[in-house]
Amino acid sequence: MELFVSDMDVSVGFYRDVLGFAVERRTEDYASLRRGLVVLGLGPIAKLPEHGDGPGFTGQRLSAGKGAGVEIVLELDTVDELRALYAHCQELQVVGEPLQLRSWGLHDFRLADPDGYYLRITHGDAAAPTA
Repeated sequence: MELFVSDMDVSVGFYRDVLGFAVERRTEDYASLRRGLVVLGLGPIAKLPEHGDGPGFTGQRLSAGKGAGVEIVLELDTVDELRALYAHCQELQVVGEPLQLRSWGLHDFRLADPDGYYLRITHGDAAAPTA
């Protein structure tokens, strides 16, 4: 997955320092980050063409709302890992919605990155204890 961002340094810092991604590669125009099996690319909006006729991204298209209608789900291995990341995000005051047990049996919390991309952080163990 690749996200187009307003400020590369701010976005790299958010995904690295808040969500625990490791920077694998970084240039002025691109960053590749990894957390477990998830690889995330970040590219600067400023390098996109302003207008275009095709379905690709342009500055004009992204000015209407980055990530509108998209929920990015980061699935962690365990509920304990999820709780630890939630506590870290609380300390940094970046949580948008609190950690909750959902009706489908998984815990999650939600937040937005610096560009407003909507993130749901959850775990893959539906049999985890609810306490």
